[in-house]
Amino acid sequence: MGKDNAILNKSFEFALKIIEFAEYLENKHKYVIAKQILRSGTSIGANVREAQSAESKADFIHKLKIAEKELNETEYWLLLCKHSENYPSPNNLLDEVIEMKKLLSVIISSSKKNT
Repeated sequence: MGKDNAILNKSFEFALKIIEFAEYLENKHKYVIAKQILRSGTSIGANVREAQSAESKADFIHKLKIAEKELNETEYWLLLCKHSENYPSPNNLLDEVIEMKKLLSVIISSSKKNT
């Protein structure tokens, strides 16, 4: 992981928490949502990591925008869990989504200004 790269570190730590939450959902027999959360929630970090070796500034921005889309999708699945009485609450995962959304937004915005 990147020593001073906040989004790289946060997205990796978030993915680890998503894996735990998805496993918890599977133990509760909530397989469909668990699979969706696992896929989108771990994809965020994968795209952020890919962006670190982007071929150009435009490629870097594009990969971070994909991470942002995956983050939005993950937020959707987590909100469904939060508001469904038959699903466990995602606890602090939604707070982390908001934090990463802000961070990605700043990085994308400042990268666009520097092109």
